[in-house]
Amino acid sequence: MLRLPRFRYLSPASLAEAVRMKSDAGPDSSFVAGGTDLYPNMKRRQQTPGVVIGLSRIAGLNAIRFEAGGAWLGAGTILSDIENDPRVRGAWPGLAHAISEISTPPLRNMGTIGGNLLLDTRCNYYDQNLEWRQAIDYCMKKDGEICWVAPGSPRCLSVQSADSVPVLIALGARARLASAAGEREIPVEELYRNDGIHYLTKTPDELLTAVFVPRLPGGRAVYKKLRRRGAFDFPVLSVGAAVRFDGDRVAEARLVLGGVASAPVRLARSEEVLRGRPLDEASILEAAKAAAGPSRPMDNTDFSFLWRKEMTKKYVERALREIAAS
Repeated sequence: MLRLPRFRYLSPASLAEAVRMKSDAGPDSSFVAGGTDLYPNMKRRQQTPGVVIGLSRIAGLNAIRFEAGGAWLGAGTILSDIENDPRVRGAWPGLAHAISEISTPPLRNMGTIGGNLLLDTRCNYYDQNLEWRQAIDYCMKKDGEICWVAPGSPRCLSVQSADSVPVLIALGARARLASAAGEREIPVEELYRNDGIHYLTKTPDELLTAVFVPRLPGGRAVYKKLRRRGAFDFPVLSVGAAVRFDGDRVAEARLVLGGVASAPVRLARSEEVLRGRPLDEASILEAAKAAAGPSRPMDNTDFSFLWRKEMTKKYVERALREIAAS
């Protein structure tokens, strides 16, 4: 049985108290909400904070608040609450579907939307127990010096695997961050860096407090996910797509890949192909073909990386065809 290491648990009652505790505790501390990512990582000694700051007592972090332009999802909102909220399902069925694809119902009843956005990057050489990692002399992401996926690589190549992220970026969502220095907002897309170790651009003392999802008038967003099993598995390739129409032509398209790099990948060329054209078979095939270039999966998760790259075209096609048929 894998056991948690010893740590001190703090339970702030307010946002101000939480960020103060984090500032006082320094780098040897972590925030925790649902704990479905942090606690397993601690058991495998991938992360070993001496201080864990629980967020469950903070009022407002678990609320869904609608306004004219969209909705604020509190970072502590349980995934299943978002998945099953009729207002979310009505306004953003693609987001509700993406969340329904996360893990299993018991874990969606514990995990939070903020935790999914901040999910640790994953790799076959990293997501193992301590003894397994000791046997290969560790890896660059934790306690070692070499990236076993590509030993010549100067950076860690573990992958971003959060289901909610590609569709949130496609929708143009924004993240609100708080620290002892104050609050700020950034596009969700700017929260990520293509580095398996330093994969978040937020500072360690910043707390993700909410995500704003704007409405998509005249458009639709969808999510497609490749995995071996029909539940539980992380995506080894995912596509978030949002298309806004002006009449029968594409006014704006935002296409995002997950599971193929340490950060989500925007498909700028595919978006350009679609702009100003009808979403028909010709434009869909051309956009899907253009998606293959930016998709550069490595041999660090399930399935052949060459096959995952080939499937990029197929999954972009599926996403766009679903939007076209709606």
